[in-house]
Amino acid sequence: MQVTSEIERFKKYCDSLVSYKRRKTIEVNIGGVKMGGDNPIRVQSMTTVDTMDTEGSVEQTIRMVEAGCEYVRITAPSIKDAKNLENIKNELRKRGYDVPLIADIHFTPNAAELAAKIVEKVRVNPGNYADKKKFETIEYTDETYQAELDRIKERFVPLVEICKEHGTAMRIGTNHGSLSDRILSRYGDTPLGMVESALEFLRICEEMEYYNIVLSMKASNTQVMVQAYRLLVQKLDEEGLKPYPLHLGVTEAGEAEDGRIKSAVGIGTLLEDGLGDTVRVSLTEEPEEEAPVAAALIERYDDRGDHEEILPVEFPLQDPFGYSRRVTREVANIGGDNVPRVIADLEFLARKEIKISDLKAIGHFYLPEPDKWTMNDLGADYIYTGSNPVQFMLPNGLKEIVDFTKYIDLDDKENKFPVFGIEDYYRANVKHSKLNFLKLSLPEVDDKVLDLLRSDETIVVLLSTSNKHGLAEQRRFIYQLIENGIDTPVILHRTYGDLNEDKLLLYSATDIGGLLIDGFGDGAMISNRDQENYTEKETLLKSVKFHNETTFGILQAARTRMTKTEYISCPSCGRTLFDLQETTAMIRKRTDHLKGVKIGIMGCIVNGPGEMADADYGYVGSGKGKITLYKGQDVMKRNIPSEHALDELINIIKEDGQWTEPGQSIEN
Repeated sequence: MQVTSEIERFKKYCDSLVSYKRRKTIEVNIGGVKMGGDNPIRVQSMTTVDTMDTEGSVEQTIRMVEAGCEYVRITAPSIKDAKNLENIKNELRKRGYDVPLIADIHFTPNAAELAAKIVEKVRVNPGNYADKKKFETIEYTDETYQAELDRIKERFVPLVEICKEHGTAMRIGTNHGSLSDRILSRYGDTPLGMVESALEFLRICEEMEYYNIVLSMKASNTQVMVQAYRLLVQKLDEEGLKPYPLHLGVTEAGEAEDGRIKSAVGIGTLLEDGLGDTVRVSLTEEPEEEAPVAAALIERYDDRGDHEEILPVEFPLQDPFGYSRRVTREVANIGGDNVPRVIADLEFLARKEIKISDLKAIGHFYLPEPDKWTMNDLGADYIYTGSNPVQFMLPNGLKEIVDFTKYIDLDDKENKFPVFGIEDYYRANVKHSKLNFLKLSLPEVDDKVLDLLRSDETIVVLLSTSNKHGLAEQRRFIYQLIENGIDTPVILHRTYGDLNEDKLLLYSATDIGGLLIDGFGDGAMISNRDQENYTEKETLLKSVKFHNETTFGILQAARTRMTKTEYISCPSCGRTLFDLQETTAMIRKRTDHLKGVKIGIMGCIVNGPGEMADADYGYVGSGKGKITLYKGQDVMKRNIPSEHALDELINIIKEDGQWTEPGQSIEN
């Protein structure tokens, strides 16, 4: 028993899995705006203007502050840029803005040392601060590895001394895509490698008694990002290091709804467990658009502590530092090895007696001329119509769920599936022979329910919650299934009301995406009580379409079901060599039909092959008007004129056998 306890102890990464409690960290002073400790979770972003453009940087910083930024980060890729930070700072102070400034450093220690004397905080990336990245595998002995650490220490110590002298804070920010060859050679491309990359620098700081530090573990892959932050917290505790504040962010999240969903899946998952002291949402948009998104994610936890009590559990019953999907039995096409299913809630249409005459809003299209149905990549798998089933034949592949009270009166009980409350299920004499949906929430579970789930192999749970701390309650339900050896599939159902679309997008991505990240959930359904207030059919259909697209977006962002092209695009900064928003839109226009293909769009080499490590293909600025194209991390074409770059990228995709014309699909 003691051995098991020791093993379980090393899975712990937050104060509680069932009671919301923010992780208590040391307090870090950043120009008078303190982070960590009992301070609120802070909002920050990064300028996109060339750092040498003093006026442009100042104006953009002011817009960011007025949008809610509490810290502003500015790139300093060279000594010249670092020096100009003083001009930017002086002009801001002259205009009455005392927002703390952060210098973003990658390859230039000299620039970091200069910037640390000017601004309130410097950010260093341990993957390239004192290392060169050539994507080489190197064999190290313990002695040669230690020699590399000694070399890094010699290069890093001067910066620490300057920060101590000037009261400058530091973020040690690991990025998944820019791990050094040395780290990759020893630890691989893993969350552990990300954590160790930061700890090497952190140990030097602690040895020098410098503690004004913030840590980050950013990645474009939300699974890797969440795992790395969790592992970092666990390793800090294991080594007896101080509980430093955490800067949360998903790198290269992208734009519009996809970028917001991806950010919420990664950042929101960690916030749910009380991790995180500052948030930056990285969107391929103007930086002042990022702050409200970060604020919306954060404000949700202002009153989270008074949620309903949840059945206690001490340790996670899954590996929080690596992904594995919960093993479930297959019921019809749900669970087992099937992708998570999408259920579209059309019950409000039916209740308002709006005839469901077509299914365009959920990705299914009827073609009158050939008299057949077609479907796009976001075609829902099931529809829920409550007590008002559709009155026409559904396309093959789309199934309907109806309330049990209506199901018992249907003539065709084979092609529709009932959903029951628990008491109805006990009493029902009529059930489907293959698939029955059972609405449940954690408070309803007792030994009788567990016995039912264990014995009835036709059940799929439609898991709901009314708890303010709903993700934790739904996770605890699934833990209870695991504890009891029950392999019933679970559909994650969340219902919202009084939310605009922006918040519903962020909240549902957090609530459902966080469970998917842990390997939990065999499908998802989003419902919106606000639909009761809609009177126009077009408004209702627009809402249904939004929920359907959001659900698919969450599955994709959590890397559990890839249904569309993914763009790993950086948010732009002063290093960017082309207009990222315009270029991303141009590339998307030509390639957004490539289902499951990941394309990295990076403004400079800093955010190049490393930062888009998860992409299949890459489009990277390598000079003014010059683009370098990648397949994975391999350069395919270097420094080609930007006006030809997209055509050349498409040719590479074609040569790789991954290209399809719009309207076609790749044969697997």
